[in-house]
Amino acid sequence: MNRQLPAYLIALVLIAFLPQMGGYPIFIMKVMCYALFACAFNLLLGYTGLLSFGHAAFLGLAAYATGQSLTVWGWPTAAGLLFGTAAAAALGLVFGLLSIRRSGIYFAMITLALAQMLFFYFLQAPFTGGEDGLQGIPRGSILGLDLSRDINLYYVVMAIFVLGYAIIWRTVHSPFGRALEGIRENEARMTSLGYDVDRFKLLAFVLSAMLSGLAGATKSLVFVSATLSDATWQMSGTVILMTLIGGMGTLTGPVLGAIIVVSLENKVGEFGRFLMNTTGIEWFRVLGESVTMVIGLIFILCVMAFRRGIVGEWLHWRQRRSAGQGPATSA
Repeated sequence: MNRQLPAYLIALVLIAFLPQMGGYPIFIMKVMCYALFACAFNLLLGYTGLLSFGHAAFLGLAAYATGQSLTVWGWPTAAGLLFGTAAAAALGLVFGLLSIRRSGIYFAMITLALAQMLFFYFLQAPFTGGEDGLQGIPRGSILGLDLSRDINLYYVVMAIFVLGYAIIWRTVHSPFGRALEGIRENEARMTSLGYDVDRFKLLAFVLSAMLSGLAGATKSLVFVSATLSDATWQMSGTVILMTLIGGMGTLTGPVLGAIIVVSLENKVGEFGRFLMNTTGIEWFRVLGESVTMVIGLIFILCVMAFRRGIVGEWLHWRQRRSAGQGPATSA
C-alpha cells in the first residue's frame, strides 16, 4: 500500500482538477459511475471466479429505486442513494441464494435468466415509465451542496467512487479477499480446508451487487433519469467487456476498461469526423454509427494480444522483469 499511495494520491488530485482543466463534468461522472460498476463486477469475476451475466439487474434496480424515492416519495438525496444501494444488495441476496450452488456456465445462465425476468418486469411496471423510463429525477442537495450544479455533483460522485473503490481495495487485501482468491483458484481445496465456500461466494455476490447498485443510484442522479438500458443484457455484456479489456483480477484494470469503452461510445463519432476532414475519405463520417463494431474489434485485439487485459499484461511484464526481486505489487 505504501508504494501505491503516491500513485493513488496523484490520480485523486488529477480527477479533482479535471473540470478546471477543461474536462466535461457529465462525461467524467459517467466514466466514474461505470468504473465503479466494473470494479464491483470484477470483485465477483476477477477475485471469486464467478461470471455473472445478469449484473445489469443491480444497476437498473438501484437506478429505479433511487428515482422512485426521490421523484415520487420526496426523500432526501442521501436517503434515496442509500435506498437504491440497499435494494440492489437485497436483490443480490436473492439472486445469490438461487445461483451460487451452481458453477461455470450454469451459474452464468441462471444469473442471466433472473436478470431478464427483472427486465421484463421493469418493462411492464407502471412506476418505471416503460420504454420512456423514469425522467426528471431531482438531484436535491447533500450537506448543503446544491446538486443541480454539475460541479457540485461532480465532487459528490467523485467521493462516492473513491469510497466504493476503497471498500473493494480493503476487501481484496483482507483475509476474506484472500479466501475468495483461494476459491477462485481451487474451490475443492478450500472446501477440504473447512471453509464454507457457499457462504463466502454469497457474501461476495451481495457485496458486488451492493456496489453495482451504488453505481446505478449515482448514475440516476447524473443523468436525472433511469431507463431500461440500465437493466438490459447488453449492459451486463458491456461491464464484462470493460473488465476483460482492462484486466480482471486487478484493481485498476476495470477502471481503465471503463475509460476506454465509455470514451469509444462517446468520442468515436468525433474521431471519425476528424479522420474524414483529414483524409477526405467520406466513409469515416459513419464511424460513429459503428461504435459496436469498433469496440468489438478492440476486444478481439485485446484477446489476441493482451490475454490478461491491458493492466494484467503490464503487471505480468513487471513480474517477469523483477523475477529475482519478488512478485510485483498488485495494481
